Amino acid sequence: MNNEKSKQEIKILKVESNILSQYIQPFRVFYTQNYEEKKWDFVKTHDSVACLLYHTQKEAFLLVKQFRPPVYLHDTCDGFTYEMCAGILDKNKSLEQIMREEILEECGYDVAIESIEKITSFYTGVGFAGSKQTLYFANIDESMKKQEGGGVEEEDIELVFLSKNEVKKFMYDESKAKTPGVLFAIFWFFENKSDLLKR
Repeated sequence: MNNEKSKQEIKILKVESNILSQYIQPFRVFYTQNYEEKKWDFVKTHDSVACLLYHTQKEAFLLVKQFRPPVYLHDTCDGFTYEMCAGILDKNKSLEQIMREEILEECGYDVAIESIEKITSFYTGVGFAGSKQTLYFANIDESMKKQEGGGVEEEDIELVFLSKNEVKKFMYDESKAKTPGVLFAIFWFFENKSDLLKR
């Protein structure tokens, strides 16, 4: 695993509650199940797209590493998570077009829409959000590199190349916080794209 920045200093200044946000909205739903009245608290949030990227020349997966305050506040780790390139569905564009834009913004690679392969879709945070994520896969190489990446506006995204020889160790390394989506995508890769590992 390479391209990792030196350790950053994190300091929590304040935690607020009952805020208005453009990204999430809290709700409480009252319902009946088998004639029994129940209630459930949840948040409404955007659906999203994510893409597992495999660099054919480097023979490595390209992941993004970024600071996630909820992980930092919940756990004893440093709050930096390893994820796939991803983005929320907040534009009136096709899922594939949004995915292409996110790959360029976060990772710096310009991938043709027809080269972005859909894997499947699933629901995340089912106990508190229930948002839907659509998962993709794409090959990249240096001919597609157009900019440095790193995200836009307040995003501070670090690009991490994970070689095919160390990916299985990474998957079970609990010291590196990661999403279940990236683990599923790597398992999918070994089941469906193993020919790329033999080159």
